[in-house]
Amino acid sequence: MKIDKDLTLTEQIISPEDTIIILDTETTGLDHKTEKLIEIAAAKMQNGEVVETFTSLVNPQKPIRHSSFLIHNISQEMVEEAPPIEEVLPQFLEFVGNHTYVAHNAIFDYSFINEACKALYSQRFLNNRIDTFEMYRSVFPDDLSHGLSSLLKRFGFDSHVLHRALDDALNLAKVYPRLRDLYEQKYAWQLSQIKNVPYLVERYLRVQKAAQAMQAEMSDLKDIFKLYFQNGGGAVEASSNEVMVFHYRRSYSYDEKRIWDIATRAGVCEKIFKLNPRALDKLIDRGDLDESFKEELRECRLSMHESRGINFLKPQATSEPAEDSEEA
Repeated sequence: MKIDKDLTLTEQIISPEDTIIILDTETTGLDHKTEKLIEIAAAKMQNGEVVETFTSLVNPQKPIRHSSFLIHNISQEMVEEAPPIEEVLPQFLEFVGNHTYVAHNAIFDYSFINEACKALYSQRFLNNRIDTFEMYRSVFPDDLSHGLSSLLKRFGFDSHVLHRALDDALNLAKVYPRLRDLYEQKYAWQLSQIKNVPYLVERYLRVQKAAQAMQAEMSDLKDIFKLYFQNGGGAVEASSNEVMVFHYRRSYSYDEKRIWDIATRAGVCEKIFKLNPRALDKLIDRGDLDESFKEELRECRLSMHESRGINFLKPQATSEPAEDSEEA
């Protein structure tokens, strides 16, 4: 198991290894903290060709959620005689070695494998990883879906996905070389444009203004459409067969203190309350909490991720206060 720094997606793609691992997993459910692996598979690729595979069912020693069974069709009976993770994981890690691995929505597979590594070895699974979901979304941002099925269809392969670990890994192996080529071409083009940044800033701002004008026009048109329906109008079908319809959406305000108490007793806090990391960071770094509470909150941090963004600062007017910066 390789213990190394995490590389950016671009660093991983542009610095390829001769050998790479394509992997996939199936699980009892979606939450890596409470659910378990039930199948793990990997395909070893060299020079774009699969040369070896690994696959094994895993006895999770807990029930498989029905919602998950409907996806992968792995039943409780199928895993009863399977080896436990204590036997499967060492074999899998030996197969993977120190190689970079590729997965579609890699954070999902990583989360479950990482939990197993921490439980058995008290250390994380830190082989460098490549996420083809992020690559696909980068190269084809306009596609309606960026799932494996859509990726296969995009490159002309049978898009039926069985949601069995080895089948999905082999399917991903078919399209990965072509997706990688396009991603590398996009990155090479981006690098070639760095010398043109001053001009591209001017061009970006023109596009931004045009987009804002278009959004304002669309908002005006939607207001007219709402009036049309409010005055008894019916559905309208366009020449493209798209149909404009009207719908209602209700929202409510709640007594948060009472809701918190009920949700705690019912055990559904995780479903209806979502942690706000940005607000928490602000509270820890600049809040007026007692320092002991801040230290306890800091100890809850699991990892750190740095995001990089671009701001366009509005020029200060001589007689008016400066506008807030606008994030691109």
